Amino acid sequence: MNRVGLGQVELDPVTMDETIHRITTLMGDARSNSIHVVTLNAQFVQLARNNSEFAGLIRGADLCVADGVSLVWACQFLGQPIPGRVNGTDLMVRLCEVAAEDGYSVYFLGGRPGAGEGAARKLTEDNANLRVVGIDCPPMGFMDNPKLAAEVCGRIQQAAPDFLFVGLGAPKQEYWIRDNSGLSAKVMVGVGGSFELVAGVTKRAPLLMQKTGLEWFWRLVMEPRRLWKRYLVGNTVFVLVVLQQWVSQMFASRTREAATAEAERRTK
Repeated sequence: MNRVGLGQVELDPVTMDETIHRITTLMGDARSNSIHVVTLNAQFVQLARNNSEFAGLIRGADLCVADGVSLVWACQFLGQPIPGRVNGTDLMVRLCEVAAEDGYSVYFLGGRPGAGEGAARKLTEDNANLRVVGIDCPPMGFMDNPKLAAEVCGRIQQAAPDFLFVGLGAPKQEYWIRDNSGLSAKVMVGVGGSFELVAGVTKRAPLLMQKTGLEWFWRLVMEPRRLWKRYLVGNTVFVLVVLQQWVSQMFASRTREAATAEAERRTK
């Protein structure tokens, strides 16, 4: 299945069920590195615009799904529709359901203090057979501290989870996954603030706002001081990226049409 280009990154045009199937299928392959799943949103597209390293990291992921409704709309506008949104929080919940059914283990890394525990508690309440082998909330900046970073990796290596959910925020979590893909975790998924949402630390937007693409506005209202720049500035940049791609596509299309017309004229 061909990926869909959006700015400097690429998306897998898959549904939630197809995403789950793709992940579990990849888990059956013999490989030395963890499977990297990216839950892409508008912020990722904006960050990749002027950061070739980050853009390459996203393109190199095993699976890259559209976390935000804005990406679905953008792809539709650009004439390359994808089947729908695969929200990162919902994906984590679904993978925990699969883990409970099939005997896989899960590990929660990151989030605010207490969020990982709250998410694990909620998910084990909903999935009685869910096997949680680790909950780790290292201090801010642990990645820049060799001793702390090694201790975190050591705990994961010992637990050897099937699913490692990484809630360190973008772009930190994606760099961490790339740099630690050799750990004994079969699948690593960057889930941003999903622990807080599942645990109820952060209230999720009403379903109607989720479906109509206004979840970002809900989050902005909930945490304006922390998120104003990400959404107001970042979303503007995202729109510019999409418009630039649209103009480029239109120009390329007109050029092809002119070349075809000229070739037909010469053959007459």
